[in-house]
Amino acid sequence: MLMNGFDNGVLPLLGFAMLALAVVAFVFALLAREDAYRAADKQTKTFWLVILGVTVLVDFFLGMLFLEIAGLVATIVFFVDVRPALKQVSGGGGGGRRKGGSSSDGPYGPYNGGR
Repeated sequence: MLMNGFDNGVLPLLGFAMLALAVVAFVFALLAREDAYRAADKQTKTFWLVILGVTVLVDFFLGMLFLEIAGLVATIVFFVDVRPALKQVSGGGGGGRRKGGSSSDGPYGPYNGGR
């Protein structure tokens, strides 16, 4: 009884979550510039689009657990390693600072060293 509920309730939800994560990663990989991948010293944009595209197809059509887990690992690597590097190279990783500010800017404006 418990296993039947697990097979009919939890596993499909995990499958949908993995599919959604792979689709979001694919869209992020698609929107990033090609030269950002080279500047971040990561695999090419085509490589990541193929890997993440195959992951989406496997999650959506095949449902083979081993391939889904391999795709999940690739998706996690993209989110944890590649995407932050692309954001940093593209200027999207400002950490909440204003654009155009100096490194000596404080929370209330530029620091002038007490002058």
